Amino acid sequence: MAALVLRLRTGRFSEMPVMRGRLSRNYTTSQAFAEVLRMPKRQMTKLIYPLQELERYLAPDTRPDLQLRVFDPSLEDIARAESIFTATVSNRIEYLSSAVRLDHAPDLPRPEVCFIGSSNVGKSSLLKALFSLAPEVEVRVSKKPGHTKKMNFFKVGKHFTLVDMPGYGYRAPEDFVDMVETYLKERRNLRRTFLLVDSVVGIKKTDNIAIEMCEEFALPYVMVLTKTDKSSKGHLLKQVLQIQKFVNMQTQGCFPQLFPVRHS
Repeated sequence: MAALVLRLRTGRFSEMPVMRGRLSRNYTTSQAFAEVLRMPKRQMTKLIYPLQELERYLAPDTRPDLQLRVFDPSLEDIARAESIFTATVSNRIEYLSSAVRLDHAPDLPRPEVCFIGSSNVGKSSLLKALFSLAPEVEVRVSKKPGHTKKMNFFKVGKHFTLVDMPGYGYRAPEDFVDMVETYLKERRNLRRTFLLVDSVVGIKKTDNIAIEMCEEFALPYVMVLTKTDKSSKGHLLKQVLQIQKFVNMQTQGCFPQLFPVRHS
């Protein structure tokens, strides 16, 4: 299910050609996704589109600067994304290698996407969810932040390579800036950067540094809001609007919609 963050399409839930527990196309879904599709519509909407219920607290006519742009992929897009992250004989998903410098990184022809964020933002938890349908891929989730010290490269079928970058801030590797900045600036096949921001605390100073690097190098990037289930609805709404306003007014390369994910 978490794989939906790698598929970009907007639409309205009410317009989806969906019957309960069924997609309009013939997709094979995992047991977890099938269970979600059998939920009542309201419960399914809350789980798949966690920011959508916040829309009713907004007044776009009086506060147009705070309009929330909700990410609403279709169920077909979610199912397709899930298939991309499902390991099969014809769709091999595997760990490739690690590197501490760009010149040690594997030279791969396929496009790359990278995940970057502070050392306690929940990046490993998200990656573990993304690879949940590829049991041979091991993603370590530690209670102590900062355990990722290298750039880790994962093959996702014939589609792309996923790169897990070390976390910045607390317990970051000493050569973090040189490692990450060089990668973001010089990696020619980098197509999209997923920048994780803790929705509980909002954009921190260290996040601003990462944002500035993406902007300086003219990289297309997506802001992923983690831990959306860890705060009250009112606090989440406040943080989401502040971050959305920041994206609208102070970024050029950031995808306009925020991608929300749960921590658990």
